[in-house]
Amino acid sequence: MDLVIGALQGLGATTGFLLALFIGFCIVLGFPKLRPGSRKTLVIRNFADLDGSFKYLPPDAPRGPADQLKTPELLERADRKD
Repeated sequence: MDLVIGALQGLGATTGFLLALFIGFCIVLGFPKLRPGSRKTLVIRNFADLDGSFKYLPPDAPRGPADQLKTPELLERADRKD
């Protein structure tokens, strides 16, 4: 009986230690995320970080260096359907 109680105590102690260790690391490594942002950083977390107002892109604005919906292959295929 003493062996079972000792094993359970040891298992509980190691489980508690590891749990406290992991929670401690999560808390310590999570604190830098809570630092206040400034308007001079390159990372924009929300629209409040922007100076002044913001404007949305129109629906027909290309979304990058190339508009994937208007490639020559797709345009040619659309012309053949008509």
